[in-house]
Amino acid sequence: MSNPLLSAFETPFELPPFDKISNNHYLEAIEQALKEAKNEIDIIIKNEEDPTFHNVIEQLEQSGEKLQRNASILFNLNSAETNDEIQKITQDISPKLSAFDSEVKQNDQLFNKVKQVYEKRDSLDLSDEQQKLLHETYFDFVRRGVELEGDKKARFKEISIELSKLSLSFSEHVLSETNEYELVISDENDLSGLPSDVKERASDLAEKKGKENAWMFTLQAPSYIPFMEYADNRSLREKMYRAYMCKCLKGDANDNQELVLKTIRLKAELASLLGYASFADYILEQRMAESPNKVIDFLNDLLSKSLPKAKEEVEEIKQFIKAQGNDMELQRWDWAYYSEKLRKEKYELDDELVKPYFKLENVIDGVFETAEKLYGISFRENQGLPVYHDEVKAYEVLGESGEVVSIFYADFFPREGKRGGAWMTSYRSEKYREGERVIPHVSIVCNFTPSSSNHPSLLKFNEVETLFHEFGHALHGMLADTKYQSLSGTSVYWDFVELPSQIMENWCYEKECLNLFAKHYETGELIPADLVDRIRRSSTFHEAYATVRQLSFGLLDMEWHSLSQKEADVISSVPDFEDEAFAATELFPKVDNTNMSVQFSHIFAGGYAGGYYSYKWAEVLDADAFSVFQQNGVFDKTTADSFKKNILSQGGTAHPMELYKRFRGQEPTSEALLKRAGLV
Repeated sequence: MSNPLLSAFETPFELPPFDKISNNHYLEAIEQALKEAKNEIDIIIKNEEDPTFHNVIEQLEQSGEKLQRNASILFNLNSAETNDEIQKITQDISPKLSAFDSEVKQNDQLFNKVKQVYEKRDSLDLSDEQQKLLHETYFDFVRRGVELEGDKKARFKEISIELSKLSLSFSEHVLSETNEYELVISDENDLSGLPSDVKERASDLAEKKGKENAWMFTLQAPSYIPFMEYADNRSLREKMYRAYMCKCLKGDANDNQELVLKTIRLKAELASLLGYASFADYILEQRMAESPNKVIDFLNDLLSKSLPKAKEEVEEIKQFIKAQGNDMELQRWDWAYYSEKLRKEKYELDDELVKPYFKLENVIDGVFETAEKLYGISFRENQGLPVYHDEVKAYEVLGESGEVVSIFYADFFPREGKRGGAWMTSYRSEKYREGERVIPHVSIVCNFTPSSSNHPSLLKFNEVETLFHEFGHALHGMLADTKYQSLSGTSVYWDFVELPSQIMENWCYEKECLNLFAKHYETGELIPADLVDRIRRSSTFHEAYATVRQLSFGLLDMEWHSLSQKEADVISSVPDFEDEAFAATELFPKVDNTNMSVQFSHIFAGGYAGGYYSYKWAEVLDADAFSVFQQNGVFDKTTADSFKKNILSQGGTAHPMELYKRFRGQEPTSEALLKRAGLV
């Protein structure tokens, strides 16, 4: 069979022909695309005409299109539908891609042409977007080590290649550990407290795995989280917690401790080569926050406001436990269980009461209708479009005139080949080609509660929020309208990228929005107003604790990535380092043989190294921005048009604060966030 990755895709909307791609196609196709990309770079270098914005910057921007296309398919599937063979291919391909990137960005002849264009930028009559592309291109070369001399330049390339390998290994280990653990229960008494649909799914899973008259629980979120919230058996909760938190810490082939230390040392060395004090200094140069000190001050300021309240919340749980006649020390595996019980007592609210109103299909319709009311787009499922798994749904996204403006993939349920969590990604970003807009191919990937033999997929409220969150990222990609792909959609500063996602979560609490889709899956009854009110009032329940927890992760990230090369080289114990980093935020007794760092994929295998603070940073932005919708109406078209025009469509064409001020008219303040979180 011919290799479909070697040529243009003869599919609707030039979508990847997933049904025709085999694992043995990737290596050949990407190596061929690498050759083509190198030839395209050579043409730019050998062009004897005077360097111009068009024959250098734009040609560089347009190079490697097939390589980028093929690599995005491979790496996206390595996250969403992987197997041993795909993992091996990515391990083979990743260093080659990293090496090529370094060869391009460290090419003196090419940089000389870029530099000549950059130095005459003020006389070129460029648009704002072209100026931004020129600026980003020039500094991308500088930050990739082009100005380093001799051995330092070669070392930078070596480090970049090694980091790409370590990142993949880290992810593979976490996925393997997650998939390997199974808690099999044969005594039905041990299921006490668990909702019926949770037990049904556990029974279905056990049967699927060949275990008769049993129930199986795993470390996948839809199995693990409800077990920790509802299982009355404390010893089993402890067993599950320890299993979850000792992932990649067992001294075996999946242990990530040495990978963490190697990664931190290499990142610190890379930053040092370029003259930065730490990797965080290097990263934050291109962030709204600008420096480690500003990030740490930001996190500590929020910590000072939230920690006292968080301690009160923990003490309240302790007293609640005592009031129930239990004399025991509060442990981590108790928190979700008793927190859920207290929430039910305080607000007459729990997930089992709410879930019947959030059938997955209804929530999908609701998020689509929310987007239509705000931004004038609609969604049409097309079962004829190729997808990479039977569970994936593909939609045509239609503009107000009925034209297709994007393709949207939705992949909702856990699988052994899918990593944990939820994320948005793209198979192709938006851009313009010969004056015509090239539509993006955008995907969201989640791990929601699947259906059971007797119930459809009913989402917990935080899963509804997650769907709206990832859909917000998707809108950022789908509504992009920029000339250049490298400035399109989510190609923005990392502490700005969460604004479109986090602002979408706010609509989940608005009755006007919930009325669109929150209907009981059996009776069709609209979600009652008093239930919505209880959901809203409970939104600040243990918010201080959640804030401290999030801040602890941000501070841990900053501790790891603020190390100088000298400091990183002498760190020998991941657990000891983490314990010290967590000390200021610790609210529970220490649990031996557990560790966050070795499974912290966001910072060791994702794009959040030196940037995990971004979630809290963006909360300031989203709360402030949503206050405009609250003032004008949550579906106010003028406000939505402004958000689309100035934020969603603009990508990285201007500095994020400039884009934000175009929408808001001023810089954000933390007042709206603190009010929403109940901290003022």
